[in-house]
Amino acid sequence: MSLNLINDPWIPVLCTDGSHRIIVPWQMAEPDVVQPDWPRPDLNIACLELLIGLVFLADPPADSEDWDARRDADPQRLQEKLAPYAPAFNLLGDGPRFLQDLEPLTGGGNPVDMLFIDSAGANTARNNADVMVHRSRYDHLDFPLAAMALYTFQADAPSGGAGNRTSMRGGGPLVTLIDPEQTLWDMVWANVPCGQSAKMENLPWMRPTRVSDKGQQTCPPEGELFGAEAFFGMPRRLRLLHDEEAVTGVIQKPWGTNYALWKHPLSPYYRLKPGTEWRPKHPRAGHFGYRNWLGVVLEKSGGELSELALCLRDWDERKGGGSVIVAGWSMDNMKPRDFILSRQRLLSALSVEAEDQLVGLIQAAEAVAVALRNALAPVLAGGEAREAEREEFFLRTETKFLTHAQAIERGEDPARAWLHDLRTQALGQFDAKALPGLNQREVEAIGRITEARRYLVVALAGYGKQGSEIFNPLGLPLPETRKRKAA
Repeated sequence: MSLNLINDPWIPVLCTDGSHRIIVPWQMAEPDVVQPDWPRPDLNIACLELLIGLVFLADPPADSEDWDARRDADPQRLQEKLAPYAPAFNLLGDGPRFLQDLEPLTGGGNPVDMLFIDSAGANTARNNADVMVHRSRYDHLDFPLAAMALYTFQADAPSGGAGNRTSMRGGGPLVTLIDPEQTLWDMVWANVPCGQSAKMENLPWMRPTRVSDKGQQTCPPEGELFGAEAFFGMPRRLRLLHDEEAVTGVIQKPWGTNYALWKHPLSPYYRLKPGTEWRPKHPRAGHFGYRNWLGVVLEKSGGELSELALCLRDWDERKGGGSVIVAGWSMDNMKPRDFILSRQRLLSALSVEAEDQLVGLIQAAEAVAVALRNALAPVLAGGEAREAEREEFFLRTETKFLTHAQAIERGEDPARAWLHDLRTQALGQFDAKALPGLNQREVEAIGRITEARRYLVVALAGYGKQGSEIFNPLGLPLPETRKRKAA
């Protein structure tokens, strides 16, 4: 028994009436299908990327006009367009195998749970160091789950020892997806880039593996930033082991494809200075909130050091509504820390001036958070304790930020109200940590805490370098000082 990922039903989905069923990929265009329904969030996000990739492979819009013209779902058309690619999408068998080396690999097999990023590696298990990762959860995988795990692993591949390449976007890339909040097809079509259908030989498992044992690199097609392989990258050399019922292991060899200079259309990028190479962004552990918006769901106008994902930039031109899904594994080298999954409001109808206002709110909040963290130095030890207070500050101000974002959408200027909110939270948070037991401290310690609070109050009033970093992004006039008055 095998599985063909084009012709066979294998993708679990949730339907509009709350029921669950298994579909063939072309059925994503049926009107009652809402979203993938795998047992893990990383598989669901990767499944969306796969479906977007299939449409880009077989039937992408040629341009924005074509995108508009073919916005409505058409299951029959999609079935016809995908059918010629079926020979490239066998999970098992003697011929080419989906996302696996064209030539059979030999050697000992690894446990099949190596396909999940949060599984313990061999050294981790031997050393009993699997605290945040897990071992021996899966001794086998049914064919659909194995296919989805394989795709997710190749798309997100982390560092994995000598010669084991990371994904095209590095280990645990940040993914941003437009969600019009309608059907599955609406979501897939909203994120499909414009382009031309690709040939089967463009898929990396349909040709001998481009190994990288001597540092060889694989770049995008000439004159392009990406091609169909962006959705079907194969950085790891893998071959699935199986019996009649399930996948039971994985053979892995080093020196898979080493991708360079690709810009994936579903991820944001940054660079260290203008003119240098673009790098994919990666999520940080913890809550994804408004403090993380810049460069991910909101771009500062005129910025040359970061770039939103192509799908967000295209959607902004179309002035569509909905939300942005932000997801990805937060990694510490090859160790997973957290899987981020967040839904953020999409503010796609803002003028340039309104976007700049919104950016200013975030920058001012960041400046206040830094001032608060610095002021807490006499109260809390450095490092994680003060960073946790900074994180708490953003969590406590998030609801008010979203309220002010709505005010900006209405054409209002909430700068002073936002400054009041930031000031109230920062001083309240400082006092909650500094004042209890203050009278029991030594006189010198009381003096340091008093001076730290004064520094915070002065910054929140707009004085000094820290004060200007709070007031300037909000467009508020700085208070007069003797020096300014004399000038």
